[in-house]
Amino acid sequence: MDSSSDDQGKRSGTRVFKKSSPNGKITVYLGKRDFIDHITHVEPIDGVVLVDPEYVKNSLVFGHVLAAFRYGHEDLDVFGLIFRKDLYLASDQLYPPLIDSDRKQPLTRLQERLIKKLGPNAYPFYFELPPHCPASVTLQPAVGDTGKPCGVDYEMKAYIADTIDEKPHKRNCVRLAIRKIMYAPNKQGEQPNVEVSKEFMMSPNKLHLEASLDKEVYHHGEEIAVNVHIANNSNRTVKKVKVSVRQFADICLFSTAQYKCTVASVESEDGCPVGPGFTLSKVYYLKPLLANNRDKRGLALDGQLKDEDTNLASSTIITDHSQKEKLGIIVQYKVKVKLCLGPLGGDVVAELPFILMHVMPEKVKDTQLSQQTTPEGDEEKTDIPVDTNLIQLDMEGINCSDAQDDDLIFEDFARSRLRRETEN
Repeated sequence: MDSSSDDQGKRSGTRVFKKSSPNGKITVYLGKRDFIDHITHVEPIDGVVLVDPEYVKNSLVFGHVLAAFRYGHEDLDVFGLIFRKDLYLASDQLYPPLIDSDRKQPLTRLQERLIKKLGPNAYPFYFELPPHCPASVTLQPAVGDTGKPCGVDYEMKAYIADTIDEKPHKRNCVRLAIRKIMYAPNKQGEQPNVEVSKEFMMSPNKLHLEASLDKEVYHHGEEIAVNVHIANNSNRTVKKVKVSVRQFADICLFSTAQYKCTVASVESEDGCPVGPGFTLSKVYYLKPLLANNRDKRGLALDGQLKDEDTNLASSTIITDHSQKEKLGIIVQYKVKVKLCLGPLGGDVVAELPFILMHVMPEKVKDTQLSQQTTPEGDEEKTDIPVDTNLIQLDMEGINCSDAQDDDLIFEDFARSRLRRETEN
């Protein structure tokens, strides 16, 4: 095969995830598995379900999206006890479609193309996530743990049943794990800085600590620079300096549950001891990575899809503190600077909160900008699906003949994999 024909076999197009029920009678098509929270709104979950009407006959096809906080493994659900709290649930009848003008949404461009390709038995669906819904977060299991890990996860399900509350048979059901994510804001906030002074008995003056970060928002895999200045006007001596990055995970299901975990640390005696009347100015560098913390059970990670790789959980952006209980797990990060004065002197501690998130892809920024600058009446021009997933598709072995003239490339839902965390 020459190079031109090889390039044609792997030509680019619009990737579409698909998954069928075990009996193959219903198939769900999604344009992506990651749905972005833009703070003002969350991207809708829209796609198409292909139905075999001869098999469904007088039954119905329903769809629902569930966001749940799982705080116990499924194999522990005995005697009717369910270790899960539903945080958000939306359900709708997908087939036959309901005739209700108030609920009918205009088709997206991808839905139009899918229906054109799949034929008259393809039906669109549309679920709109509300503001303040939780982000996808996984709590890292211990080594050897099996089953679905604890945390907040999202699931899209389509199933054949007679009523919406009926428990479907596995052969008539399609279940797809999806995620709700948020990218780092475009603008930096105020530079984090803190000053702490400590007095001692029989000491005329104080020990002064000033610490700052070079910015507020960091991206996963990025190095954090911590600027530390010590002015020792006391009669004590600073033996060494410890700097660490700590993750705080507040479990909103319980009133007082908070988990703290150190994800990066450095201990230095360089420039020490800092005796009375001396100063020390130094920059310490830390890089919080999941690769260095895989043995820590309960560490909050960005939502996982099966056994695929992920990274430390992104910071939770809270826009309305009255809605905190709906967020499931709130993740925050702080840099802790500790001056160690020896067994009799105690410690001097300062903390600097910061934000750790994924960088927003350029194509998402461009889409947001075009939507902000598009005049009224041109909305349909911006209704172009953008692949904003953190998922890379393995295109080897995909038969692009299915794409034909509409450039649709169907990818089996189970074959996708996450982009690995940047560790360089």
